[in-house]
Amino acid sequence: MAGFPFRLEVRCNGASVSLISQTAGQAAAQAPITAQLGEILVVAQVYDPTRLIAEFTAPATVSDRGGQPSMAVNWSKARSSVVGLPAVPQRASIVFDDAEINRFNGSVQAPLAHAKHIELHGRLAEGSAVDHPVIETVLQIEGGSLQEVHPLLTQPFDADVRAMLSGLKDFSPKPWPVRFREIQAAGGHVEIVQSRIAQGDLVAVAAGTLGLSANGRLDGELQMTVAGIEKVIPALGIEKMLDEGVPQATLDRVAPGVKTQDVNNLLGALDRAIPGLGKAVKQNANVGVAAGINALGKEAVLEGKKARAFPLRFVDGTVYLGPLKVAQIPPLY
Repeated sequence: MAGFPFRLEVRCNGASVSLISQTAGQAAAQAPITAQLGEILVVAQVYDPTRLIAEFTAPATVSDRGGQPSMAVNWSKARSSVVGLPAVPQRASIVFDDAEINRFNGSVQAPLAHAKHIELHGRLAEGSAVDHPVIETVLQIEGGSLQEVHPLLTQPFDADVRAMLSGLKDFSPKPWPVRFREIQAAGGHVEIVQSRIAQGDLVAVAAGTLGLSANGRLDGELQMTVAGIEKVIPALGIEKMLDEGVPQATLDRVAPGVKTQDVNNLLGALDRAIPGLGKAVKQNANVGVAAGINALGKEAVLEGKKARAFPLRFVDGTVYLGPLKVAQIPPLY
């Protein structure tokens, strides 16, 4: 401790935190997830005592269930600020520069996520810390990428999202699965007030509301306007789906009455009749999907570019772009 009398500094080396039952698949009886980082420095100025500023020193390691480290987190600069009394916080912010998360694969680290710059801001918009708070948040990501989630997210993207979260009972400490159940039971939701995502030639804006189903999965709809969607269709994996065989459930959604065996037999017959024809059909399936999405959406203009407007639906964790299933999100509890 230092800085007195003009300010108060608290420096903590080897700081660690244990999170118990924070995920849907982790039982409360299991050993906690432990995160440890090099150093935390917290500063409060005597002339502004309700504002705390903190700096964090990399690296940080995350150990799952008390075992060997499972993830390593690094950054060049990390800092946060909290305004308000401990029992009545008003707003908080955290910022990372050159952040990266690596997963341990034996003794080798494999990239999991990276961002050139991340900012997360939150403030109490309605209610109080102890009585149904409504939180306004702003998330900004510059040069972000994610592995092992979806092919679209492996390429760098920028994001700017403003959202309102309702359904919380209070700010009391509790595991995330418990909090998510609380939000679902209260009919709470996340309102995406505005969002913008840019990736290469792709620019997308969206707004809408997302809630939780009884199974703990996302439900809701976002109204999207997208410029350059034809650039990302190949990353949706249509050709791979045809190679592996079209699931009957998919056909039931996009082509009721058509049997998966009929599609697979047709592709095989094309190859037998003219070698390579079935493969050509698969490779050009992305063109048909792009045309189908364009037919479903409405013409629009986004930032001076031709665009299409259409809904992005979340049905019990399944994500649909028009009639096309593009992702499956795991349950939150």
